[in-house]
Amino acid sequence: MIDLWLIGIGTGNPDHVTLEARAALRDAALVLVPRKGPDKADLADLRHSILRACDSPARVVEFDMPVRDESLPYATRVTRWHDEIAAIWADTIAAAQPEGAVALLVWGDPGLYDSTLRIAARLDPAPRLRVLPGITALQALTAAHAIPFNSVNGAVTVTTGRRLTDHGWPGEADTAVVMLDGNCAFRHLDPSGIHIWWGAYLGMPEQVLEAGPLAEAGPRIIDKRAVARTRHGWIMDTYLMRRA
Repeated sequence: MIDLWLIGIGTGNPDHVTLEARAALRDAALVLVPRKGPDKADLADLRHSILRACDSPARVVEFDMPVRDESLPYATRVTRWHDEIAAIWADTIAAAQPEGAVALLVWGDPGLYDSTLRIAARLDPAPRLRVLPGITALQALTAAHAIPFNSVNGAVTVTTGRRLTDHGWPGEADTAVVMLDGNCAFRHLDPSGIHIWWGAYLGMPEQVLEAGPLAEAGPRIIDKRAVARTRHGWIMDTYLMRRA
C-alpha cells in the first residue's frame, strides 16, 4: 500500500500553492508528472516550475498520458481512459519503488470537476489517500473580475459545457458557472438578460479576461479564445453567467 497525495496547485501561478501544499511537496518522495503531447508541453513545464518554486527535493518521473478514443460513446471512452491512466500510474510507481509518499499535482482543486480521485480509486491495492485542496478556477475567476460568486440569496449551479449544450440553462439558478467547455456552449443560449464573465490562464501572466452582456461579449470571447489557443497550443478557461 502506498501513500498517494493529491495536491491542488491552483491555476498555474506558484503563488496560488498553499503553505500546506508546499510542505507536502517538500516531504514527498516521488512526484508523477503527466506529458500530454508536444502541443501541451507547457503544462508539464508549469508543474516543474511549481516544484522548483516550492523547493521540492522529490524525485520526478514523467509519464505519457493515453489518448481518449473519440469513436466511443462519451461515458465509455472516459471510463476506459481512466482505466488506462490508473494502469500507467501503477506501473510507473512500481518501477520507481519510492521510499515515501507519491504526489500528483492537480490543477485547481482535486475535488472539483477533476477525475484524479476517481482514477486513484482504481489502484489495487487501494492507496492511503491524502487530498490537499487548492485554489479553484471559480475563485480565480471571480477574483480576477472582482465580482461575487453568488447573488444575494441566489443559487449557483456549476456545470459543464457538454451539459449546457444538451440541456440549456441549468434549472432555476440565477448564476451558472461553466467548466470543461471546449466549444463555447454559451452560443446555444438565448443571450437576453444574461451577463458573462470569462477568463483563461487565470492567475498566470498569460491571463485573458472578457466580460459584458452575453450578446456583445460572446463573439469577443470566441475570438479571444481561438487566438489564445493557437498561440499557446492549449487553453484552460471558465466562465460565470448571471441572469438579470
